[in-house]
Amino acid sequence: MRAVLNKIVSGIGAAAAALGCVLAAGAPAAADGKWCNNAVCIETYDSGTYLGRVEVSVINTNQPHRISARVWTTDGWSANTKVEDVDAFRTYRDQAYPQRHFAAGTRLCAEGFRGGESVGLPCVTITN
Repeated sequence: MRAVLNKIVSGIGAAAAALGCVLAAGAPAAADGKWCNNAVCIETYDSGTYLGRVEVSVINTNQPHRISARVWTTDGWSANTKVEDVDAFRTYRDQAYPQRHFAAGTRLCAEGFRGGESVGLPCVTITN
């Protein structure tokens, strides 16, 4: 009975965490902020429609991996981040530098790769 109860509680916790990630990934970026999906986060440091710098972080697991990321907007701008061999339990971080204004409504996305596999795809809508 205890094992069943633990599975139910774990399932509810996982569902709540997943819902939180979905809600955070869909929010507009009217100012600086951080948005995550699974093991990948994007963080902006500028407000409004100007993006000078975007930071991407990918959380690693308990084994070393080769990690990279790709950042892009729906209006055609894109950049690949550096490829790095990351030790176990270390978070990979790198920046992309759009240094431009984007039209309101443009989507900013970042996809992180760990060992060649996608591990998250957060997106946010740029607003005034």
